[in-house]
Amino acid sequence: MKIVITGLVVGLAAGLVGALCGVGGGILMVPAFVLALGMGQKHAVATSLAVVVVTALAGTANHVLRKSDLIDWRLVACTAVGAAVAAWYGTELMRSMSNQQLTRIFGILLILVGARMLMLKTA
Repeated sequence: MKIVITGLVVGLAAGLVGALCGVGGGILMVPAFVLALGMGQKHAVATSLAVVVVTALAGTANHVLRKSDLIDWRLVACTAVGAAVAAWYGTELMRSMSNQQLTRIFGILLILVGARMLMLKTA
């Protein structure tokens, strides 16, 4: 039961943040699209989300083809449900916001996550 609840909660958070800021490579793609190509934040986020679909499929396919045991499919199922629901509604929220609001949210997220990573003690 813990894996189901954790997966759903993480999925909801990831889906919402992904819909507002882009996911995965969005940390590179969104700023590059905005700064190098002059895209608006909304356009950059939406484009990043579409690219991530292809990237995720390619990476997952490689794991599956190599019969990798690194994917926890039960957790994938639980997390994906929450992420899909939050992403669906998160994109509606994203479209209602200004590019400036989204840029600020994105920047704050990067600062908070980056600061947390810098404070981590790793082995």
